[in-house]
Amino acid sequence: MLEITLFYVAATVALVATVLAMTRTNAIHALIYLIVSLLAVAVIFFLIGAPFAAALEIVIYAGAIMVLFVFVIMMLNLGEKGDQQERQWLLPKIWAGPALLAAVLFAELLYVISTVEGPVSTTAVSAKEVGLALFGPYVLAVEIASMLLLAGLVGSFHLGRRYLERDGFDDGSEK
Repeated sequence: MLEITLFYVAATVALVATVLAMTRTNAIHALIYLIVSLLAVAVIFFLIGAPFAAALEIVIYAGAIMVLFVFVIMMLNLGEKGDQQERQWLLPKIWAGPALLAAVLFAELLYVISTVEGPVSTTAVSAKEVGLALFGPYVLAVEIASMLLLAGLVGSFHLGRRYLERDGFDDGSEK
């Protein structure tokens, strides 16, 4: 009974932190909420019997990738004009489509949870099993995900650079 209560508490923290991450206009504040959300997901992984996945969640996502995001935010340095643009993105008409899609996914999740009988997995997953799965049949998916992350980083750098150049900010570099 305690594990179920802890699961629901961690899930609630993850949901609230994710919503707060999406609604913050300051990028660093949003990043902090995102880290809290990732830590809550790590707790969920641990509670369902995947301690290695929980450790990976903390080290890779809440650690390394969040540090990368902080560097990108510092590199772009959008300032007050970036905050104003983010406030415009938070208008309800912008979020109607994503909210509808999230509601569909939530309904699907509720259906899946209601049809599963008993725990999904009762055994812990070892690091060797994760490594064999990631670099065995899923190696292509891992490589595509890494390329997608790299493309997002490069794209955000170029978009931010054009934004700064368009508004007359000079970064001091030669062109």
